[in-house]
Amino acid sequence: MTEHAATPRRGDHPAAHAPGQQTVETMTGAQSLIRSLEAVGADTVFGIPGGAILPAYDPLMDSTKVRHILVRHEQGAGHAATGYAQATGKVGVCMATSGPGATNLVTPIADAYMDSVPMVAITGQVASKAIGTDAFQEADICGITMPITKHNYLVTDPAEIPRVIAEAFHIAATGRPGPVLVDIAKDALQATTTFRWPVEAALPGYRPVTKPHAKQIREAAKLLVNSKRPVLYVGGGVLKANAGAELRILAELTGAPVVTTLMAIGVFPDSHPQHLGMPGMHGSVPAVTALQKSDLLFTLGARFDDRVTGRLDSFAPNAKVVHADIDPAEIGKNRPADVPIVGDAREVLADLIVAVQAEFDAGHRGDYTDWWTKLDHWKKTYPIGYEPAPAGMLSPQQVIERIGQLVGPNAIYAAGVGQHQMWASQFIQFEKPATWLNSGGAGTMGYAVPAAMGAKAGKPDVPVWAIDGDGCFQMTNQELTTCTLNNLPIKVAVINNGSLGMVRQWQTLFYNQRYSNTVLHSGPGHDGIEQPAQGTRIPDFVMLSEAMGCVGLRCERPEDLDAVIKQAMEINDRPVVIDFIVHQDAMVWPMVAAGTSNDEIQFARGVRPDFGDDQD
Repeated sequence: MTEHAATPRRGDHPAAHAPGQQTVETMTGAQSLIRSLEAVGADTVFGIPGGAILPAYDPLMDSTKVRHILVRHEQGAGHAATGYAQATGKVGVCMATSGPGATNLVTPIADAYMDSVPMVAITGQVASKAIGTDAFQEADICGITMPITKHNYLVTDPAEIPRVIAEAFHIAATGRPGPVLVDIAKDALQATTTFRWPVEAALPGYRPVTKPHAKQIREAAKLLVNSKRPVLYVGGGVLKANAGAELRILAELTGAPVVTTLMAIGVFPDSHPQHLGMPGMHGSVPAVTALQKSDLLFTLGARFDDRVTGRLDSFAPNAKVVHADIDPAEIGKNRPADVPIVGDAREVLADLIVAVQAEFDAGHRGDYTDWWTKLDHWKKTYPIGYEPAPAGMLSPQQVIERIGQLVGPNAIYAAGVGQHQMWASQFIQFEKPATWLNSGGAGTMGYAVPAAMGAKAGKPDVPVWAIDGDGCFQMTNQELTTCTLNNLPIKVAVINNGSLGMVRQWQTLFYNQRYSNTVLHSGPGHDGIEQPAQGTRIPDFVMLSEAMGCVGLRCERPEDLDAVIKQAMEINDRPVVIDFIVHQDAMVWPMVAAGTSNDEIQFARGVRPDFGDDQD
């Protein structure tokens, strides 16, 4: 087992390791599984029964501590577990049967792995003697998921179930969080065994380093106070370590600008004057440019993703790099670090605050006056904005912006993937951690509805909005039935431009406006060229939503926008879906084209910022 991953504060399960009198009972392996889930504190499981996992569903019916939510597709179960984990900070749990049930979990497992989300996926497997015989509904799910799990287990001995569950939850939640798969043979669930708790976890090779090295902290503090153009480059690891308060103290202590990646949105308030926004392909001009022009990248819990760096060999060419991460494999992977720091982001930040203050006390303090003059000029000159829609039509950016303004920063927002995801990151103001859920690393269409469902299950008293596209919505909207039947009244804003919007944007910019298979409400004409189906909406999202027990609303005119959003906000006894009909030509700006340098950022189509220096 290798340690891919961050924070022992999220979901550590001391009950698994606590000394004291041990509970010993005789029961089936299935009963042992449910008792183990109760012991580690799992309160919600998303899943679908099937033959191999069916023995576990019988004792699950008797549990008063574990709530099972019956989803409509295993992919929905996985994304719901992810949304639950991202919203609550606890380990998300999903369950499926063998074969196709297990393989339907592969996408959400890969998604959780890319975004370092703590999740335990429990799958049934064919009987141990049938493994390897191509038995009915057999799939080597451990082999399939080995590259996309932090660790996985195949359990054939029922006596191993308590220990394996305890270890799985511990591994998923500590170090750099991630998904763990537990595959249990059917005969192990059916056999009689002895349940013992607490258990002693045997993980000699798993020792995540959380405390940073003092010398590296001192070196990082010296670089920070001696730099002229530093940037605090903040990634999702800071959010997962619950280190928002420490980040704010360090930022305000030093006066350095802050950029937060797509996965870190909310860990530092959008409204804070030192916040430059999100870096990357669709980041703000000040954030992207600050990284390019900096002399020090002070990198905290980020991994130099290609969507942030653009063409790597041209990224921040004059910057030294401090790189702090819980996962040593990330440090130096894409960009060499001048000062590498392995440790939990919260402990790193706490020690950095002390070290920087010591530098100040010794008379060493950075002067960023000239740097802020440039940054403030870029912020004023190149704000995030959008062109108004054609007369009488809705702008997608306006829709998302008004949802954020009317619903407010205390709600949880889950986005699908595409244009609407980027607009949500740009036009909703995020002030708090764990209020922005999205699929960052994998970019999984269909994420929003089940993730919002999982978030609502974990945070029932918090408003939860899914910002979805009409393409994403058609992948997983069946989970609205799950929401209706389980009293999970989420709100879904479908940004309906009749197309796969981000793909269409690329076709507009890079494929001579040849819109091959991106128009959703159309079919091939007599000449084989896609033609919009004028006057039709297939499917009709309002009717579809109402068929699943939701309230379906539609908004097509700007003058109705506020009233429809407020109407949705007032309905809390069932899910609400709003079909926002928006114009299809809106694009996401700013933009750095894939494979190009961040120096080539465009503020709008054909408009490259003028940074006022000869080197540009």
